[in-house]
Amino acid sequence: LQIPCVPSQPMAGSESRRFTNKHSKKALKASLTLGILLGMFFVAWLPFFITNVTQAICGCVPAGFFDVLTWLGYCNSTMNPIIYPLFMRDFKRAMGKFLPCCRRSGESRPSAISLSMRNSNSGARAATSLKNVL
Repeated sequence: LQIPCVPSQPMAGSESRRFTNKHSKKALKASLTLGILLGMFFVAWLPFFITNVTQAICGCVPAGFFDVLTWLGYCNSTMNPIIYPLFMRDFKRAMGKFLPCCRRSGESRPSAISLSMRNSNSGARAATSLKNVL
């Protein structure tokens, strides 16, 4: 028994270019976001780690300088919640559901029970037991 093979129609030139162009833009944006995040991470934390190793070897690093580098790393951690919404639309939407300042009018905040039902595999049973606990 043979099944005839019908060759599929190739995409038209402009459709193919549009498809490729769309994915190229997404890949470029993802690469840019990753590059910015990693670049900021290395700029903030690499001096700290180099200084930490230097301090362990020779003990010649002033405490104030070490504290400044530590706070530079902490500043990097505070920049991540700012960078992610700027470059990632999905992250912005997800945070908008939970932060009152970013919620659209008419949208209600999901309750703990609805979140637990959405995240659990046991369905309504878990929600009822959670209601009893609360």
